[in-house]
Parts: sequence; C-alpha cells; structure tokens
Amino acid sequence: MVVYVCNSLSPSQEHSIETPHGLLHVTLHGTSNTRRPAILTFHDVGLDSKSCFSPLFKFEEMQEIVKNFTLVHIDAPGQEEGATAYPMGYQYPSMEQIAEMIPAVLTYFNFRTVIGIGVGSGSYILSRFTMTHPDSVEGLVLINMDPETRGWMDWAAQKITTLTSSITEQILSHLFSQEEMSANADLVRSHRDRISKAPNLINIELFWRSYNRYTHKQCPVMLVVGDQAPHEEAAVSLLHTLDLQCNHRIQMADAGGLPQLTQPSKLTEAFKYFIQGMGYMASSIMTRLSRSRTASLSSSYSMDGERQRSRTLSQSSQGGQMPPSPSHTMEVSC
Repeated sequence: MVVYVCNSLSPSQEHSIETPHGLLHVTLHGTSNTRRPAILTFHDVGLDSKSCFSPLFKFEEMQEIVKNFTLVHIDAPGQEEGATAYPMGYQYPSMEQIAEMIPAVLTYFNFRTVIGIGVGSGSYILSRFTMTHPDSVEGLVLINMDPETRGWMDWAAQKITTLTSSITEQILSHLFSQEEMSANADLVRSHRDRISKAPNLINIELFWRSYNRYTHKQCPVMLVVGDQAPHEEAAVSLLHTLDLQCNHRIQMADAGGLPQLTQPSKLTEAFKYFIQGMGYMASSIMTRLSRSRTASLSSSYSMDGERQRSRTLSQSSQGGQMPPSPSHTMEVSC
C-alpha cells in the first residue's frame, strides 16, 4: 500500500512493506537519484520517525542534503503515528529480527546502498543490520547509542524501576538525563504527554521491552554524543569496542539525549562534513563548524588505513577540493 502525503518538507510517500517478520511503515521523500546512497533513518524507543527526525530534516541548513538524497524513514513495527494497538500476547520481534527487516526495504525501493542515521535503539538496530549486510551500508551516524549489555546490578535496578515507574517514565529516563529533566522541562513534558496518551502505548511498551532484552562493521561511522546524554560514557566507549576503519566522534555541547531536536544546526553541519568525507557533495560550502574547527581537526586526524571501495572518492569530487579521507579519525567537541 502506498499513501502520498504533502508536507512542508517535500511530497512524501508512505509505504507498508512486507518483511520476514511482519509489516514495516516506511516514509520516503526527496530526490529519486539512485546514483547516490539513500539516507535511511531509524528512531529511538518512545519516538516515531516524525517526532524523532522531522525537526532535523526540516531545518533550513539541512535542505541542501534533502535536495541531493532520497530520504527513507523507517518506523519500528507498530510505532508509526496512528498505528493500531497489538493484541494481548502479541510476540514482538527482537532487535535482531527488526534489523533483519531492513533488507526488504532496500529491495522494495531498489536501493543498492544507504547512509544510516540511528538514534538510541535505532542506532543498535542499524549496527546489527550493518554487521550482516556490510556492502549495503556506506556510512553510519549513531546518535546516543548505549552499546553496553546490562550486568546483574543493572538488571536488578531495571527491575526495581519497572516496579516503581510507569512505562512512560522508564522511557523518558532512557531519552533524557536527570540534568535534562530539569533544564528542558517543556521538551520533557511534551514527550511525556505524547507517550502517555498514545493510542498505541502497548506497542511502544513492546518495543521498549524488546530493546531491553538485547544481549562490527566495516564502514565510516559518525558517533554523536550529547554532553548531557543519559548514555554519554557508554556511547563514547563504543569507539573502542567496534572494529571500524574510521571513527568520527562528535561530542556536542548543550545537546543532551536528543541532539537532532536540540542542536539541529550543529548536527546538520557535522553530517554534511561526514558526507563530504565519503566523496559526496564535495562542492558544498561548509559554514561555522568547519571554519571554527579547522585547526582542531587538522591536529586530531590519525591514519587507520585506506577504505576499500570500488568507487573512488576522486570520481565524486568534481568542482571542489577533495574532503578529508574517511579513513581518518575525527574527534570534535562543538
């Protein structure tokens, strides 16, 4: 089934795609240029693709990217706006099974490769997909991913929290740190109201429980961490546990657990730089982030070996200076 929707971003198409583990709701918009990878997003628990990514992709500075790439927003099963609540006893797919649903999306749209952007649980799902389909992923942007499995102390704490807190409060504690709870009261309140009043709250709970049950890849990764994110330290440790040819680490000031909502300008600029490093949009003019970080970037690169690709970067650098090789490590605090 295909539904056409017009919004302020661009005309979009909503699709229901059959996969080995059930239907996925997918929204596609932007250019149909298949010579470039599509940008594929996956949201965090407690959010859907719209609430997680719409502010970022509607942001003025993001429009250059929107005009040059096809955007594909995947909603986890039953998480899309207006989804019908699952019946009691429904067996919700595991994180691994959700990752196994993504190839059907690429096949449906005839996409050869994608650049993935995941937030929280969406980061984990895209990482799992990349491990099993490395040739389908040209790059990953992982925002506030918590890569650590939970020990028995964490398990016990989670059990206590489950007994004393509602599902809404549990999810909010995942999305926001205690500092954010106080500093961004309006934002937290809006998400509390949205989650607690959602008609598909049972679906959100199933996704949340599936995420809490989960027990490497070879492509460029940009790891984004808000300085007040609830999983900041765990996300940073991911750089040392993943087997990567390239790491792009962005520590973002005043960003918290949802930098795509609180700091869209900084995230957009960093994403443009990441794309340029892969050989796309080489003629794009970078603004304040690249100018203000030129000195720090040049001093923080370290060689990790050349990335093996059949497509050379020089083929995509017409009309502009070649961006830094994606086989470098970049650490930026902005």
